[in-house]
Amino acid sequence: MQKIKNIIFDYGNVIFEIDFKRTQDALLQLGITNSTEFFAHKSHHNLFNDFETAAITPAQFRVGIREAAGNNNLTDEEIDVAWNSLLIGVPPGIHDVLLKVKEKYRTFLLSNNNETHYNYIVDYLKREFNMPDNSGLFEKAYYSQHMFLRKPNVEIFEQVIRENNLNPAETLFIDDSPQHIEGAKLAGLNTLLMTKHPKELEQVLIEHQIL
Repeated sequence: MQKIKNIIFDYGNVIFEIDFKRTQDALLQLGITNSTEFFAHKSHHNLFNDFETAAITPAQFRVGIREAAGNNNLTDEEIDVAWNSLLIGVPPGIHDVLLKVKEKYRTFLLSNNNETHYNYIVDYLKREFNMPDNSGLFEKAYYSQHMFLRKPNVEIFEQVIRENNLNPAETLFIDDSPQHIEGAKLAGLNTLLMTKHPKELEQVLIEHQIL
């Protein structure tokens, strides 16, 4: 990793712990009987892609959930609670690790996100860490719903590279999704697949001679 000067971090299950099964179970409770296919780590219904690229609003997303559940009586709150149930939190000390990495490298965040999850996360960061958002941890934070693009599309990586004048050969992308890793490779980035719990981020960085 001696040539690496820039690092692009994914958020979910690299920094912020998430659990897809929680939302699969919650969607099942709402009446979506094929919830494990409807919403999964490696693939999911286009409803989620549209929400993560701001092609639809939170209200339209909820309509899609009601249609999938066959239940027009589901409340906004019931849907939002189910949708946010996968969001667990940032393990202790991880923000300090990111600040340590920022001292050595140019660092960026690139997250497939959506308005509902983003608002929940911002509230969580304010409540638990007295932070306004993630902006202080990175040179710049990118979210799919603000870019109208999502990983693994090569265009989202190329936009980050272009806007920050990054040399892909000197840039490392860290993500827990194999399909996102493949998209990053198409953009010429070095990649690292995160296979451990976010609480082990520092150890992973040490093992790969990043810290």
